[in-house]
Amino acid sequence: MGDEDIDLSDCPEITPEMFAKAVVRRGLPATKAKAQVTLRIDSDVLEWFKSHGRSYQTQINQLLRAYMEAHQ
Repeated sequence: MGDEDIDLSDCPEITPEMFAKAVVRRGLPATKAKAQVTLRIDSDVLEWFKSHGRSYQTQINQLLRAYMEAHQ
């Protein structure tokens, strides 16, 4: 499928305010040491993250960090 074949009609337009709130995390040096943990996650949730590529653990960490920062 080419870019021209993708239907974006139901996607909201990105506003300058959305860009102002954006945070780019990929490629930044790690600021904290990582801890290895065992975590029980619903299998369908884990499979969904894994389906998005090899960096699924990083994606989970980014989402947990965003949640933490939003609730501080």
